[in-house]
Amino acid sequence: MAETLLKVAGLQAWYGESHILHGVDFEIRRGELVTLLGRNGAGKTTTLRSIMGILGKRTGSIAFEGKETIGMTSDHIARLGIAYCPEERGIFSSLNVDENLRLPPVVKPGGLSIEEIYKLFPNLLERRHSQGTKLSGGEQQMLAIGRILRTGATLLLLDEPTEGLAPVIVQRIGEIIRQLKSRGFTILLVEQNFHFAATVADRHYVMEDGRVIDTVASSDVQQSIGKLQSYLGV
Repeated sequence: MAETLLKVAGLQAWYGESHILHGVDFEIRRGELVTLLGRNGAGKTTTLRSIMGILGKRTGSIAFEGKETIGMTSDHIARLGIAYCPEERGIFSSLNVDENLRLPPVVKPGGLSIEEIYKLFPNLLERRHSQGTKLSGGEQQMLAIGRILRTGATLLLLDEPTEGLAPVIVQRIGEIIRQLKSRGFTILLVEQNFHFAATVADRHYVMEDGRVIDTVASSDVQQSIGKLQSYLGV
């Protein structure tokens, strides 16, 4: 069995005075693709932001490659090899595709070259001189994912990459995520779209009210479909 890459234990987190996470526990092994499922407000995005160190207050333990990160700043966490693709994508509208791809620093060896990223996202190669604002939603999402692949990060945190996209683009994003897994990336995916998550993930952690309340292996999804639907309200 692969080694544990990320271990989260007793994670609590706050936005200002609001206590959002109430003791989150889960782990991800190297090379796995794991999803956090749950309704809106369950704490999924807050968990990603906590791992990345971009929340004001968090306690508990977040160990990456055996190294405790709970006291680290986000720039130090990024240099360990963790990259975050936020739901809002964060594309720089005044820069073109090529400039957006080259902007994040390389933090570790082993990242994809610009040429490899364009091979993975041929649409972006065609649009490489287009400004960020001129891209479709699907192209912006591909750029947001492509941009973090250059950094050398080994753990990718993807927040709702299929949100608001047409089914054909969702399918393409799924293909890309599977390719990244086959290249050895470890991926933590936050998803509302359970049917999409079921096509790509090894395991699903279900969140509710700031805690992980259940774990479902991909092989058990069909038997657990009723339970998952009640958790997610679908």
